[in-house]
Amino acid sequence: MARFFDVHPQDPQPRLVSQIAEIVRSGGLIAYPTDSCYALGAQLGNKEALDRIRSIRQLDDKHHFTLVCKDFAQLGQFVMIDNDVFRSIKAVTPGSYTFILPATKEVPRRLLHPKKKTVGVRIPRHNFVHALLADLGEPLLSSTLLLPGEDEPLTQGWEIKERLDHVVDAVVEAGEVGAEPTTVVDFSGGGADVVRRGTGDPSRFE
Repeated sequence: MARFFDVHPQDPQPRLVSQIAEIVRSGGLIAYPTDSCYALGAQLGNKEALDRIRSIRQLDDKHHFTLVCKDFAQLGQFVMIDNDVFRSIKAVTPGSYTFILPATKEVPRRLLHPKKKTVGVRIPRHNFVHALLADLGEPLLSSTLLLPGEDEPLTQGWEIKERLDHVVDAVVEAGEVGAEPTTVVDFSGGGADVVRRGTGDPSRFE
């Protein structure tokens, strides 16, 4: 049965944040809120949790997973980014965007797109997520909490606990959460290609 955490959205309680971080470090899978919608999160190198995310969402090996990062210093360890792309991303970050970029050797092979060797990265604007990332000291492996056959992600912590009680280890609630995922911009082909329109304004990349 999943543990339920009610975290203050503006001032996350350090004790609760540490407990959630420990669940992640121990191999657990969490459902957590972001500045766009709910997501599933796990430790970066945890193969079992990755397989659980694939199972819950029924994903194939071409799905781009996302590394949710605390800042650009952390992001730069995991993706290759030139000056022009950096400036484009910096202008809208932190925010509700996911960027697909070529991965460095720091990213576990199983997370990469099998042909492109790319991975998604983002720096969200959400107090709880930043507190969690600070406690973890590394990015969070993440995927939008969109269940198979459904058009919109779940938005209520209590409903997520009801429906996923036996497949996740913790559900975090921290204020209002939207039902729209991030805007996804693929920079791996040389230019900016908007591959999903979401919460972030896509116009600056079109």
